[in-house]
Amino acid sequence: MGISDSEGVQYLRFQSPHRNDRGRFTGVFGLVNNLAREGRLSEEQEAFRRLNNKWYDAAYTDPSTVDATVYDDEVNPGAAAWFKPSATHLLARVPGYLEILAAHGVDCQVLRSTDPGQVVYEDDVQIVVVPYAHG
Repeated sequence: MGISDSEGVQYLRFQSPHRNDRGRFTGVFGLVNNLAREGRLSEEQEAFRRLNNKWYDAAYTDPSTVDATVYDDEVNPGAAAWFKPSATHLLARVPGYLEILAAHGVDCQVLRSTDPGQVVYEDDVQIVVVPYAHG
């Protein structure tokens, strides 16, 4: 799990440019899920969300099922998941989520970094990091 194994790899994260009420930058899936909870998605958008959320749930591991503390703010403050660039099968479905956000005027930015933070979880398609403190 050492970061030295992945030097030079550029990780990707899709997130809101604005902090939420908890001080976090909501990721792309959370942003679309928020629209669904608010009842703002069209039938077609909701069908896309349900189908693809189910596909993602089956396609890769939810880090919190491996380590229940991975997203715990006390243990790993600000922890956020980043895709590995090799996760092309996962990245291929992100544009559909971005289209939904754009249709609702919800900003989402893509971040790229070779070293986004302290790695607290890693598997073949993603890392979860605690961002470095900015001072």
